[in-house]
Amino acid sequence: MSDLICVGAISGSFGVRGEVRLKSFCAIPEDIETYSPLSDEAGETSYSLTLTRAIKNGFAARLGGVETKEQADAARGLRLFARRDQLPSLPDDEYYHADLIGLEVFDTGGNLLGRVKSVMNHGAADLLEIHGPGLKTTVLLPFTLAIVPTVDLVQGRIVADPPDGLF
Repeated sequence: MSDLICVGAISGSFGVRGEVRLKSFCAIPEDIETYSPLSDEAGETSYSLTLTRAIKNGFAARLGGVETKEQADAARGLRLFARRDQLPSLPDDEYYHADLIGLEVFDTGGNLLGRVKSVMNHGAADLLEIHGPGLKTTVLLPFTLAIVPTVDLVQGRIVADPPDGLF
């Protein structure tokens, strides 16, 4: 498990005074400010974060070291990470997406189906993007309790009961 969890991303500038547009990936979007300072993916650069107001699809925010519109434009695409120990612990049936990526996926008979490449959410529910040597294309497995009854982070495996014909 990674020590850094992605909690947000910069989607561009907001206005002309150096504010950025921020997308929060937190369950309670405003909580991203409480995890400040945040870092880049490598953990090398640290950024203080102050939310200034809510805007459509996110927040306007001040990011440490960003003072001009040009700097805010240059920060577009920057993913912001918090240390795992800053984040709340989760109930037994909830997981950080970063913890699921890389886990092997087995069917209920013990056959290897593939490995989780990413976790997506397009509004209705999370989908696990599964890749594997026996798969011709990517398989999107719904991440529901009925289809994924077991997630074992210690063993690094997921047991799934996929619908017929999915694999």
